[in-house]
Order: sequence, then C-alpha cells, then structure tokens
Amino acid sequence: MADDVIALRELDFRHPGNDRPTLAIPELRIGAGQRMALIGASGAGKSTLLRLLDGRLRGWSGGSTVLGRSLDPDRPPPRHWRRGVGFVFQEFALVERETVRQNVLNGRLGHADALWSLTGRFAASDHAAAERAIRDVGMDEFTERRVDRLSGGQRQRVAIARCLAQEPRIILADEPISSLDPATARAVLELLRDSAVDRGATLVISSHQPQLVAGYVDRFVALDRGRIIFDGSPEAIDERQLSGIYGEASQSMMGETV
Repeated sequence: MADDVIALRELDFRHPGNDRPTLAIPELRIGAGQRMALIGASGAGKSTLLRLLDGRLRGWSGGSTVLGRSLDPDRPPPRHWRRGVGFVFQEFALVERETVRQNVLNGRLGHADALWSLTGRFAASDHAAAERAIRDVGMDEFTERRVDRLSGGQRQRVAIARCLAQEPRIILADEPISSLDPATARAVLELLRDSAVDRGATLVISSHQPQLVAGYVDRFVALDRGRIIFDGSPEAIDERQLSGIYGEASQSMMGETV
C-alpha cells in the first residue's frame, strides 16, 4: 500500500462544555494518492475532521500526523507546511470584488515572499502556477472578471483553482457541491478527481450526498457522532448501512446514481 500521508491515532475532540465527543477516532490512515469521501449526516463531524487535517482545529487529544509532521493541538503548523494542504470551502471563501486571477494568486501566498505578497507582488513562477490552475478548471476566458459576477458553479471552479495553484499534496474539500445543482455538482466532482489524479495528490471530500460522490472516489469513510461506522469501497456499502448512517433519507439515496 502507498505510504500514508494522513495517520490519526486515539483522536478525541470535544467542544468546550460538551461531554459528548465531536470526534472519537481510534485510528484512520489515508494513503498517498487515495481519493476518499467522508460521508454522514449533518453534525456527524466531517467538517471538524477536515479542520483538524488542515491544522486549524485546537484542543484535541491523540496523535495526528499529516504529510510526515505531527500536528500540535495548541498551535498552528508552520507556513511552509500549510502550502502542502489545500482547502476548498463550502461557501467558496473568495474575495468577491477581486478578479479570478487575483483570487487564484491568493493560493500562492504560502510560496511567495511574505513582503512581496503583502503588497500584491508575485514572482513569475507564481503567475505561471495561477494561470495553469485557471486553465485546468476551464476558467481562462474569465481571468479578468470579478468573482461577484460569476455563477455559483463558476465560483467553485475559481475556489478549486486557488487550491490547485497552491500545488498541494493533499486536497481537502468541505461539502463542495452542497449548493450546486446535480449537473454542476458532477462537473465539480469530476474536476476535483481529475485534478488530484493529474497531480498525484490525495483527495478527501466531505459530503452528505453519497449517491453523487460514489463514482469519483475509491473509499467511503462514514461518520456518526464523530465515530467511524463504515470504512470501505463505495460499492461495498448497502441500504442497511446507509439507513444506519442517514435514517429514512437513505431510501431516496439508494435510488439515485451518478
């Protein structure tokens, strides 16, 4: 099996004042180049786990090793490490009044000289990486258009391009299709999958729509109240297991395919 780029051990996280764990994971390993979906109902802990893997979660206990570095529950990881982990947010997290190019260049902040980036100056290599990412997501004809003039699907493509410009080894995507129509959602999932494959990156998507993501990943990890209740291929999950994860909503999920 490929080397693990993510390894969690005896992980526990609880929100202050809450006795019930938000995450309680004895072990989770994710190999280099794997494409995985975190599935589960709202509140299952999917977004919290992604925040941990991105180095933004504080106050957890246990062991968390990402890209060969043990994360510290009390302080953020160093700047050079962060550029190896890209994040695609559910609500895009773009600067609405900036152009597509400017937003994608923001993905180069971890590579650029700190002083230059504060003044909006980037090296030629940063511009080249941003232009490649914009082309890869099919947004090159909109390079100079402001983001607030784009559709939801186009904005998500820009958010993905910003992540790709970062040249990450791990791509984390938090509910990237929740606000998109089915056709646009499939296009975004295909883009994420193909981008990860082309770059040899590991892809971890969180979603409460297993019927949509199944065709784009090779592994499902299902969470329920912070605990792993299924870990296997999308083909191995059945109606009974989905019912345990989603309850009555699982009946409609089984009838839809990608």
